Amino acid sequence: MKPSVHILIGMAFMALAACSSQEVKQDTKTMPAPDKSSATIDDSAEGSGQNPPLTQAKGDKTLNLVRIMDGGACKNDYQGAKGAFLLYADPTDIERIKSEKGPQIFSDFENKIQAFSTDALQEAINATNLAEDPFALGADEAQEKLTKQLSKNFRSSVTDAVNSFQKETSLTIDVVPFAPSFIFYQQGCAATHLEPEN
Repeated sequence: MKPSVHILIGMAFMALAACSSQEVKQDTKTMPAPDKSSATIDDSAEGSGQNPPLTQAKGDKTLNLVRIMDGGACKNDYQGAKGAFLLYADPTDIERIKSEKGPQIFSDFENKIQAFSTDALQEAINATNLAEDPFALGADEAQEKLTKQLSKNFRSSVTDAVNSFQKETSLTIDVVPFAPSFIFYQQGCAATHLEPEN
């Protein structure tokens, strides 16, 4: 009688162990590992791991992520960059404008935002020193420095356009570079590189 009790207890422990290890495996699949290289860039959306934050604070408002835009530009024949830019908007403003002007107005807004974001990206890339940094301790540090510089230049370039758009449309928005998506070109920049990948 005792051996069968030991067998049952052993089987129970094996079943519990299998359940607990299966649970851990499921958790690791749903939770991405923290990205240490981008965690030091910034606490904002510009440096937040591999998934963009769904909200962004602007003044006393909380804006929702409404669109991820891809963009890229060449500074010259050799240098350029591409990456994603996050468009945040105030959900209260969206509902108010929908009821006042109809939802079709947002396609016009989208075209305007895309146009001034593209211009801001070109200005930012032109202002960014994309040459290889001889003082960088490695590829990761070089990438981080370029990302910080381009993000800062983009934010500086896009601010006036965002403010003008808000005054014109009464829609509170923010356009933020998504640092983990940036790819820099230093040995050949062509339009084919800048096409969004499928």
